[in-house]
Amino acid sequence: MEPCATRLDRTPQKAFKERMSLNIIKLCVGAESVGDLKEWVAERALVAIAAGLEPHSVHRTRMMPKRGDEILDGGSLYWVIKGQVAARQRILALNAVEGADGISYCDIVLDPSVIETAPQPKRPFQGWRYYRDEDAPRDIGSDTGEAAMPEDLRRELADLGLL
Repeated sequence: MEPCATRLDRTPQKAFKERMSLNIIKLCVGAESVGDLKEWVAERALVAIAAGLEPHSVHRTRMMPKRGDEILDGGSLYWVIKGQVAARQRILALNAVEGADGISYCDIVLDPSVIETAPQPKRPFQGWRYYRDEDAPRDIGSDTGEAAMPEDLRRELADLGLL
């Protein structure tokens, strides 16, 4: 393991490589599939457009992330669906709001694009957690043919360790 480098001895390329976005991971309660999540996001986008707003979806959570600057530097919200990380949405903003009950909340403003990821098992947890880039699954691309596979087949192959 190499010793910690000081800021002065980092080259621009090394500093760029070391800078990674921080993500959030959360259970997608009620969704049975990525299709369910995509339908929900599409419905919210249509409602927002009809109201003359941007088609972003908003997810309200109780706690404001303390590392918000790192998250807003390209981070995403990764969704766990039926025990597997299955999709992500890019985080556009973190807004502090006060609910009608007088309690402070955080509105996570999300890009309307739902990006499917390679299935990755994840045990249940409460709330949200920080999720480092190196722990996150890769996006599924159309070039590999995975995107054309049915979601349940991808899940099963991932459970068997074949994907």
